[in-house]
Amino acid sequence: MAPLQELLTSDDLEKVWEESTQHPAFIFKLSTTCPVSADAFDQYHTFIEGKENEIAAFFVKVRETRDVSNQIEEETGIQHQSPQILFVKDREVLWNQSHAEITIENLEDALKTYQ
Repeated sequence: MAPLQELLTSDDLEKVWEESTQHPAFIFKLSTTCPVSADAFDQYHTFIEGKENEIAAFFVKVRETRDVSNQIEEETGIQHQSPQILFVKDREVLWNQSHAEITIENLEDALKTYQ
Protein backbone atom coordinates (compact mmCIF):
# COMPACT_ATOMS: atom_id res chain seq x y z
CA MET A 1 0.00 0.00 0.00
CA ALA A 2 1.08 3.53 -0.64
CA PRO A 3 1.70 5.93 2.23
CA LEU A 4 -0.80 8.67 3.05
CA GLN A 5 -2.75 9.61 -0.10
CA GLU A 6 -4.85 12.69 -0.83
CA LEU A 7 -8.31 12.19 -2.32
CA LEU A 8 -8.89 14.65 -5.13
CA THR A 9 -11.62 13.07 -7.25
CA SER A 10 -14.63 10.76 -7.09
CA ASP A 11 -12.46 8.08 -8.69
CA ASP A 12 -9.99 8.43 -5.82
CA LEU A 13 -12.81 7.89 -3.35
CA GLU A 14 -13.93 4.78 -5.23
CA LYS A 15 -10.39 3.43 -4.78
CA VAL A 16 -10.82 3.81 -1.01
CA TRP A 17 -13.95 1.67 -1.05
CA GLU A 18 -12.12 -0.91 -3.19
CA GLU A 19 -9.01 -0.83 -1.00
CA SER A 20 -11.14 -1.35 2.11
CA THR A 21 -12.03 -4.85 0.89
CA GLN A 22 -8.34 -5.78 1.10
CA HIS A 23 -7.12 -3.68 4.06
CA PRO A 24 -8.76 -1.45 6.64
CA ALA A 25 -8.70 2.19 5.52
CA PHE A 26 -8.84 5.51 7.30
CA ILE A 27 -10.17 8.70 5.70
CA PHE A 28 -9.22 11.94 7.42
CA LYS A 29 -11.13 15.12 6.57
CA LEU A 30 -9.48 18.42 7.45
CA SER A 31 -9.64 22.14 6.96
CA THR A 32 -6.26 23.57 6.00
CA THR A 33 -7.03 26.79 7.88
CA CYS A 34 -8.09 25.27 11.20
CA PRO A 35 -5.61 24.72 14.06
CA VAL A 36 -7.78 21.92 15.50
CA SER A 37 -7.53 20.14 12.14
CA ALA A 38 -3.77 20.64 12.13
CA ASP A 39 -3.43 19.11 15.59
CA ALA A 40 -5.65 16.15 14.70
CA PHE A 41 -3.76 15.65 11.41
CA ASP A 42 -0.51 15.44 13.40
CA GLN A 43 -2.09 12.72 15.56
CA TYR A 44 -3.23 10.85 12.44
CA HIS A 45 0.14 11.18 10.75
CA THR A 46 1.95 9.84 13.81
CA PHE A 47 -0.53 6.97 14.09
CA ILE A 48 -0.05 5.78 10.49
CA GLU A 49 3.76 5.85 10.56
CA GLY A 50 5.00 2.30 10.09
CA LYS A 51 1.55 0.88 9.37
CA GLU A 52 1.83 0.94 5.55
CA ASN A 53 1.43 -2.85 5.37
CA GLU A 54 -1.47 -2.90 7.81
CA ILE A 55 -3.81 -0.08 6.73
CA ALA A 56 -4.59 2.25 3.85
CA ALA A 57 -4.46 5.93 4.80
CA PHE A 58 -6.21 8.78 3.00
CA PHE A 59 -7.07 12.43 3.58
CA VAL A 60 -9.38 15.05 2.09
CA LYS A 61 -8.92 18.82 2.27
CA VAL A 62 -12.54 19.81 2.74
CA ARG A 63 -12.35 23.33 1.30
CA GLU A 64 -10.14 22.52 -1.66
CA THR A 65 -12.03 19.35 -2.64
CA ARG A 66 -15.51 20.09 -1.31
CA ASP A 67 -17.14 17.76 -3.86
CA VAL A 68 -15.21 14.73 -2.53
CA SER A 69 -15.95 15.72 1.06
CA ASN A 70 -19.65 16.05 0.24
CA GLN A 71 -19.62 12.73 -1.60
CA ILE A 72 -18.24 11.01 1.51
CA GLU A 73 -21.13 12.41 3.55
CA GLU A 74 -23.68 11.38 0.92
CA GLU A 75 -22.32 7.85 0.50
CA THR A 76 -21.86 7.14 4.21
CA GLY A 77 -24.75 9.06 5.74
CA ILE A 78 -22.33 10.44 8.35
CA GLN A 79 -22.73 14.18 8.89
CA HIS A 80 -19.69 16.17 7.81
CA GLN A 81 -17.39 17.60 10.44
CA SER A 82 -13.87 18.92 10.29
CA PRO A 83 -11.61 17.49 11.39
CA GLN A 84 -13.16 14.07 11.08
CA ILE A 85 -11.84 10.55 10.65
CA LEU A 86 -13.61 7.47 9.36
CA PHE A 87 -12.51 3.83 9.65
CA VAL A 88 -13.62 1.84 6.62
CA LYS A 89 -13.61 -1.91 6.14
CA ASP A 90 -15.34 -3.87 3.39
CA ARG A 91 -16.88 -0.67 2.00
CA GLU A 92 -18.53 0.19 5.33
CA VAL A 93 -17.70 2.88 7.87
CA LEU A 94 -17.37 1.05 11.18
CA TRP A 95 -16.16 3.96 13.32
CA ASN A 96 -15.78 7.71 13.12
CA GLN A 97 -14.66 10.54 15.35
CA SER A 98 -14.16 14.26 15.11
CA HIS A 99 -12.32 17.17 16.67
CA ALA A 100 -10.40 16.49 19.90
CA GLU A 101 -11.45 12.82 19.84
CA ILE A 102 -8.95 12.21 17.03
CA THR A 103 -6.03 10.93 19.08
CA ILE A 104 -3.41 8.27 18.54
CA GLU A 105 -4.96 6.26 21.36
CA ASN A 106 -8.46 6.38 19.86
CA LEU A 107 -7.13 5.47 16.42
CA GLU A 108 -5.21 2.50 17.88
CA ASP A 109 -8.34 1.39 19.75
CA ALA A 110 -10.44 1.58 16.59
CA LEU A 111 -7.90 -0.42 14.64
CA LYS A 112 -7.73 -3.12 17.33
CA THR A 113 -11.51 -3.24 17.72
CA TYR A 114 -12.53 -3.33 14.07
CA GLN A 115 -9.59 -4.85 12.23
